Amino acid sequence: MFTRAIVRKPGQSMTDGLRDTDIGIPDHQLALVQHAAYVEALKACGLDVLVLEADESYPDSTFVEDTALLTKACAIITNPGALSRKGEIHSIKQVLSDYYDNIEEVIEPSTVEGGDIMMVGSHFYIGLSERTNEEGARQVIAYLEKYGFSGSTMSVGDMLHLKSGVVYLEDNTIAATGEFVHQKEFEGFRVLEIAEDESYAANCIWVNGNVLVAKGYPKAAGTIADAGYPVIELDVSEFRKLDGGLSCLSLRF
Repeated sequence: MFTRAIVRKPGQSMTDGLRDTDIGIPDHQLALVQHAAYVEALKACGLDVLVLEADESYPDSTFVEDTALLTKACAIITNPGALSRKGEIHSIKQVLSDYYDNIEEVIEPSTVEGGDIMMVGSHFYIGLSERTNEEGARQVIAYLEKYGFSGSTMSVGDMLHLKSGVVYLEDNTIAATGEFVHQKEFEGFRVLEIAEDESYAANCIWVNGNVLVAKGYPKAAGTIADAGYPVIELDVSEFRKLDGGLSCLSLRF
């Protein structure tokens, strides 16, 4: 169960954020409305939410998940693979010092982004992507093992991040799309297959028994609901324009 979450409001500079998709420039005012609804959903799931003010120096800084990995025993500050995002870690480290006595840091030239790390109990799957390299994964795994956890790596392929295509919904269940549906690492799991024409919705999040799902993807929402999870649909259209999803918008612990 989670008790807390940390989020950061999107800044006006989000219009200059990184994006590979060509589905338009984010509407900042609409993004603020969507972000506020996201915060209320987390609160409704029982979380105490710390809302950080926007950081205009970093257009992608609303995607706080990429800056740290939070475990029960330690926080690991990442080193984002995107050059324009590296400075985001300094403020998040300061924030996390109020919650964690044990804080570790990934050191250059290693790169890791939190979107590439999926926690399954005490094991952590780390995706090797354009943003997370092998040395970064090795450092994270070494830190995890220091505190009694374990980790392993896997290829991400065409996805931006591991959790762009697969997420853990507790109860030995994952939601997966595309290349991850038949991945050998997940052979022992119950797999909820998200249709490829709704692949964006694979980036959903389990929060204390509920699953937050991107609004506008009825097949995905139905698949998850049919598996027995209460579904909360949220519009995150403006964050999708920056290749971001529901998990990217918070650090949950």
